[in-house]
Amino acid sequence: MKTRRQTFVTRRKQLVLSFGVLALVVLLIWFGEALLPPMPPRTVAMAIYPEGSFNAGIVKRYREILARDGVELKTVLSPGAVESMARLRDAKSGTNIALVPGGTTTEQDSPELVSLGTMYYRVLWIFSRGHFRQHHGPLRGLRISIGPEGSSSHALALKLLGPAGMIDRNSATLLTLTPSESAQKLIGGEIDAAIFLDAWESPAVQQLLNNKDVELESIQRADAFVALYPYLDKLVLPTGVVDMAEPRPPADVLLIATKSSLVVRKDLHPAIQYLLLEAAVEIHSTPGMFRTAGQFPAAESIDLPLSSHARDFYKTGPPFLQRHLPFWLAVFLKQALILLIPLVAVLFPVFRFAPPVYDWLERRRVYKLYTELRHIEDKMFFAASDSTQMEFIERLDRLKDRASRLSVPIPYKPHVYALRVYIDMVRREAEKLISPER
Repeated sequence: MKTRRQTFVTRRKQLVLSFGVLALVVLLIWFGEALLPPMPPRTVAMAIYPEGSFNAGIVKRYREILARDGVELKTVLSPGAVESMARLRDAKSGTNIALVPGGTTTEQDSPELVSLGTMYYRVLWIFSRGHFRQHHGPLRGLRISIGPEGSSSHALALKLLGPAGMIDRNSATLLTLTPSESAQKLIGGEIDAAIFLDAWESPAVQQLLNNKDVELESIQRADAFVALYPYLDKLVLPTGVVDMAEPRPPADVLLIATKSSLVVRKDLHPAIQYLLLEAAVEIHSTPGMFRTAGQFPAAESIDLPLSSHARDFYKTGPPFLQRHLPFWLAVFLKQALILLIPLVAVLFPVFRFAPPVYDWLERRRVYKLYTELRHIEDKMFFAASDSTQMEFIERLDRLKDRASRLSVPIPYKPHVYALRVYIDMVRREAEKLISPER
């Protein structure tokens, strides 16, 4: 049976071991929180432009696709790309994502932002009720909608068409209408022209292209625009593409366009960036007017540098785990692997050398008593008197008592038993050295 002392020692060991395990757990939790990237957010926010624009429908498709993987995409209404860029730059605005046409910003102006690539063409459409054909110079005294303030339509119309002499800003009445409002008022004759930046698929564009009272104007000197502004492309709308029988348009129409990029904040979680890129492939890779199958999304950086995660995506596709597992499971396993690899590297040598160290520590407890026994034995034969020999015998008795009370694991008990036998042998030798007269 265990003595009270042995029970105390055993409980003390268990307590020390428990505190050691607790300290290790706390250390691992701290290590994980300090070094591991956080889990992806469950909610992100994307700028959405007014109803009637192509962007409004596209953002809703992004929201539906992200919802499949349990990520809520909130929409933040914005008048256009200029306002969206301002919100993206402001970390407190809560807006993480926006579709932004080229020419809206620069890397120096928006160091907090990166691009996930280009997604589709946004054309600078100029619709009128025949006024451009009736005038050879700047349009004077006309009512022209150039898009809401804060929109890319508004900014590019003033930047490109004013200096080119197509709009006389001194005499024209410039209106800030949305594409759908512009289409309605132009068809109704309430305005003379509408200029806005949008995709071919835009409801407002299709409404105006199919109205016989409205004409699509060709951009004169389109090549010059492209040469002066590298973010622009020249496109051609073929004769009869709207109506081949009439035909409509009656001749090829020269257009200028910019590519719309999917822009995010640099601190947007990598897993969400990959999720957005997968959604972009599903939405934008199909063929259509002005694009071939697989042309978009494209690894192009126009105003902003390409995200490193986007660069990897275009080279190899989504990460292996995200490609083969549900989104949140893939993210969890990736986090676990990030923690496990360095942890194994640290703990492997610990577990490799732990058994020898443990063995040495347990043997050392017994060998300390062996050393004490050897010390007594060496001095015992040079004792000058019987009283000194009796002191050695008492010390041997105390040493044996300590050995008897020494609590060690079972594999080391034979060492303790052998120690006790050796103590008895030395004690008998000490008794023989006492004078017979005693």
